[in-house]
Amino acid sequence: MESSLSTWPWDYLGSFKYLLYGPFIAKWFYSRSQEENNLKEATWCLHILIICLLRCTIHSVWNTFSNMLFLTRNRRIIKEGVDFKQVDNEWDWDNFILLQAMIGSLGFYMLQDQINLPLWDFRGFLAIIILHITISEPLYYFLHKCFHGNYLFNNYHSLHHSSPVPQPFTAGHATFFEHIILGGIIGIPILGSCLLGYGSLTMIYGYVLIFDWLRCLGHCNFEIISHQLFEAIPFLKYLIYTPTYHSLHHTEKETNYCLFMPIFDVLGDTLNPKSWEMHTKLSIESGKNGRVPDFVFLAHVVDMTSAMHAPFLFRSFASTPFCTRLFLLPFLPLVFVFMFVMWAYSKVFLATFYNLRGRLHQTWVVPRFGFQYFLPFAAEGINNQIEQAILRADKLGVKVISLAALNKNEALNGGGTLFVNKHPNLKVRVVHGNTLTAAVILKEIPENVSEVFLTGATSKLGRVIALYLCRRQVRVLMLTMSTERFQKIQKEAPVEYQKYLVQITKYQAAKNCKAWIVGKWITPREQSYAPKGTHFHQFVVPPILAFRRDCTYGDLAAMRLPEDVQGVSSCEYTMERGVVHACHAGGVVHSLEGWTHHEVGAIDVNRIDLVWDAAMKHGLKPVSFLKKTD
Repeated sequence: MESSLSTWPWDYLGSFKYLLYGPFIAKWFYSRSQEENNLKEATWCLHILIICLLRCTIHSVWNTFSNMLFLTRNRRIIKEGVDFKQVDNEWDWDNFILLQAMIGSLGFYMLQDQINLPLWDFRGFLAIIILHITISEPLYYFLHKCFHGNYLFNNYHSLHHSSPVPQPFTAGHATFFEHIILGGIIGIPILGSCLLGYGSLTMIYGYVLIFDWLRCLGHCNFEIISHQLFEAIPFLKYLIYTPTYHSLHHTEKETNYCLFMPIFDVLGDTLNPKSWEMHTKLSIESGKNGRVPDFVFLAHVVDMTSAMHAPFLFRSFASTPFCTRLFLLPFLPLVFVFMFVMWAYSKVFLATFYNLRGRLHQTWVVPRFGFQYFLPFAAEGINNQIEQAILRADKLGVKVISLAALNKNEALNGGGTLFVNKHPNLKVRVVHGNTLTAAVILKEIPENVSEVFLTGATSKLGRVIALYLCRRQVRVLMLTMSTERFQKIQKEAPVEYQKYLVQITKYQAAKNCKAWIVGKWITPREQSYAPKGTHFHQFVVPPILAFRRDCTYGDLAAMRLPEDVQGVSSCEYTMERGVVHACHAGGVVHSLEGWTHHEVGAIDVNRIDLVWDAAMKHGLKPVSFLKKTD
């Protein structure tokens, strides 16, 4: 049974909770149209809305900063990654902002006749600092310590501590009861200063926003305050806490209870003795490279809208499969500007990481958008970015680096062959992952299929799919206008199986085939030639439109990571949670198996079953298999 006031009254509303801001907006519009004496109420409603927006912005900006791993990776305090469970638990982190907007509105309407708020009054800043230090800080310390007692902790405060990795959004993740109390702690200095006649709008804005800024600082999970500051001004460490200081409270719980000022832990004898030593160590080591990843997946940006799917921008959005949302559209001009900045100045950067059986896996991103890979004048620059990433991985001691999608484009670098040939002494293994991609597609085809229609038939994947299926004595209708390329592939097949490879030049030739393998984008008109009941397997990016209601469509080749993976909190493009593209999974298998060869260039048809069996052994599962067994 839930404890009283442990849940939020508007939990059942979901996203519709934001409609509760409606009365503030309505009151502002209504009062603006009324007589002069209502303008005060209208202005106050507007200020509440602005403050709420700024508070959300502060938390979001802090979240962005703390998850920019290319800036913070060597300063992280708790090294583990955030997982989907924590993201979901903290989904409604902003509930407290709505609650405190209501508290602030109630306070104004009760005391509006006694309070006059000019734009500025310096005395108000002195008053609010004194009231904060003498009332809010000791009151919070006392109450926080009480909330670590058995009853209050188990029924209320444990929710806040349920987040294993502190994040700026964790600051708002607590029960309704706790945030009522916190609202009072924030409100006392504001109300006191106003009743003394020293209140001002600047004071209220400043205090509330600085309060939130410091709360986010304590929960950001990376050390931003230099130990040299405390060495220069020793007493300052008792007046302001650090992310390290508050992280110790989250990990050890029985120490470091203060709001922002460690002096109260000193007076209460609850100061963690490791606080300063740990802070100094993290600060000094922030200039050194951290743990070397075992595996790197080298991705790239797809397009301008999917660029906003990065986990350091919108964490909740990134935790779901990508799809275009209306709220993204206003940000497109900004993304457009950043695209050119990245083109001119940016290098490959770290985007995400996770842990698998003691191995650190990272995703690095080439700062190039999909369309740029098809600009002839951009090819050399892109290859330079990929090459530098491979050399950096080699220098660090990375074991395997896997190339994503366009980073292994045959026309760009021969599926990675360019780099291996140019640097024959590489210790890092370069992998395109297409062997497992081909295996996922092939294993999805039922054993009883005797004929398939294949588009993109002479591509790298099309070639190996055709060669593998003909060995299974499956007739492959290869759509290609190039007889020369067809015959080259046909000659690679054993003589007794060459008859199963058939060249066709028109879609109409497949009108009786119910297994279409699509490796080249086809239009709805071209799909119309498929008979009723056809299943479209595909390895084309972007996926084809699901035009036919009387047919079924497969997903892009993908695999779910093993169940014991840790620290995954974002979706890989349009993939479901915990699912990665097959080329990513191919690199994972290469790393787990400890294979010492490069996997670049043409796909070896003889290794398809071997790679598939290795993936199954390590607990990876194809998405198509999971759907069939659900």
